[in-house]
Amino acid sequence: MAKSLQDVLDNAGNAVDFLRNQQTGPNVYPGVPAEYSNWRNEQRAWAKTAVLFNQSYHMVELMVEGPDAFAFLNYLGINSFKNFAPGKAKQWVPVTAEGYVIGDVILFYLAENQFNLVGRAPAIEWAEFHAATGKWNVTLTRDERTALRTDGVRRHYRFQLQGPNAMAILTDAMGQTPPDLKFFNMADIQIAGKTVGALRHGMAGQPGYELYGPWADYEAVHSALVAAGKNHGLALVGGRAYSSNTLESGWVPSPFPGYLFGEGSADFRKWAGENSYGAKCSIGGSYVPESLEGYGLTPWDIGYGIIVKFDHDFIGKEALEKMANEPHLEKVTLALDDEDMLRVMSSYFSDSGRAKYFEFPSAVYSMHPYDSVLVDGKHVGVSTWVGYSSNEGKMLTLAMIDPKYAKPGTEVSLLWGEPNGGTSKPTVEPHEQTEIKAVVAPVPYSAVARTGYADSWRTKKA
Repeated sequence: MAKSLQDVLDNAGNAVDFLRNQQTGPNVYPGVPAEYSNWRNEQRAWAKTAVLFNQSYHMVELMVEGPDAFAFLNYLGINSFKNFAPGKAKQWVPVTAEGYVIGDVILFYLAENQFNLVGRAPAIEWAEFHAATGKWNVTLTRDERTALRTDGVRRHYRFQLQGPNAMAILTDAMGQTPPDLKFFNMADIQIAGKTVGALRHGMAGQPGYELYGPWADYEAVHSALVAAGKNHGLALVGGRAYSSNTLESGWVPSPFPGYLFGEGSADFRKWAGENSYGAKCSIGGSYVPESLEGYGLTPWDIGYGIIVKFDHDFIGKEALEKMANEPHLEKVTLALDDEDMLRVMSSYFSDSGRAKYFEFPSAVYSMHPYDSVLVDGKHVGVSTWVGYSSNEGKMLTLAMIDPKYAKPGTEVSLLWGEPNGGTSKPTVEPHEQTEIKAVVAPVPYSAVARTGYADSWRTKKA
């Protein structure tokens, strides 16, 4: 008999220990090589010239169609759908009945009664559950990420073109001036005789375009973009550099799915299977709460307070209304101290006392990284993404901390490494925990992102 997600958690005993010892490493980026040139140059290109990210393989897509599609998605998301119309997109964020974030995806409003959700699996599964168990007149079609399929074919290709030279490259690829789109607006354009959807968007601290279309057009459009980029310093980005781009732009890639705890998500956990995301995901880092609730994050904690709108009925509305005026964690960047980083890295050449290894450029080693941020030994927040930026010449982390310590320039420390020598995850070697000094910095860390994303949630406060 097939087990449910709830069965898996019940059989595990201590759910925190279970997820911390899962045998799953960080999110994978299939379909592209680890590096096309080297990750340092690939990082530098998105700040200096232009890059082409290939997002065709690692994200789930969920088409939502039917007469109730608009109302269905509005009911599941904290976002306002006021003035939301075909040709627009938004960062769609569902929460549990208790108000904890499940995940976020990009919601494309393609046409009347037709939407596409693109991103990581937790929010996708939440939508599938409510479509399967509710009385909504909707049809859902899931297009699974490449890592979980064998045919290698997707419904759509998806590229991200960005950097200072992105517009020049797109102009050459189109043979005409691209449309002047506002942030998160879409239009159809022509490349290599193919109709291409274009979303004004940005990822790595530089404005750009997300380009998508039918899988059959993949090669023609990709080849045209590469050819157009030859005179503009275009670099293809491999899997190693891709996972580090968020350090400069400030997006938190993997909030812990709030449906893994709380009575309000009990029916979901009974519906989801033993191979669902929640049954397979891993947690890593120095922060070890007593229960899974300790990993829960609210929209305000991850910088989505500006997205929360109480102009519609949605799951979690009552909980968020109660939370709205309470203190919240504040999202910041932490710049790790150079000398302390050298101390940590020098330990790798010792026979004993080695710190947890820092992989470059992304040092994330689980699906959900959670390291404690300390002030004078006191826990004041968590770091959730860590890595090296060649553009900034710094080891950076995205963190959520007590607002009392969130002023830029405040000195804190990152507790790096897992307790008791580390968990049994295959990405974890025996090591000793150590504190690394850090300084609180703005988020986004990239100055270009702070100005170029003027219309974005990334730079606004609720």
